[in-house]
Amino acid sequence: MHSNLELFRNERNLEVFKAGEVIFRQGDEGDCMYVLLDGEVDIYAQGKHINTLRAGEIFGEMALIDDQPRSGSAIANTDCRVAEVDRRRFTFLVQQTPFFSLEVMHVMAERLRGFLQPQA
Repeated sequence: MHSNLELFRNERNLEVFKAGEVIFRQGDEGDCMYVLLDGEVDIYAQGKHINTLRAGEIFGEMALIDDQPRSGSAIANTDCRVAEVDRRRFTFLVQQTPFFSLEVMHVMAERLRGFLQPQA
């Protein structure tokens, strides 16, 4: 995950969110993904808390891959700073940076496995 911090350390397209601020809502159109540079972000789906993300993690990538509305909501848990990656940049990174592509696939596989495991 820390490779994302290195890749986006000098990113110019940054956004800052205060704790409690909505980054995106389930059902929103997704035209970018995010890399969390500082802070924590909570992910919710169907009104349930799914995950807390920390620096270096990506989120919002599914909307760029399948061109569907957001499958969950992202809310800043703490003050945070994120790099915004639009569709054009995402496509470039997937084509030109193999470890980025593998990281996105790894994240999606890990999250899918988490959803498929029986809940205790």
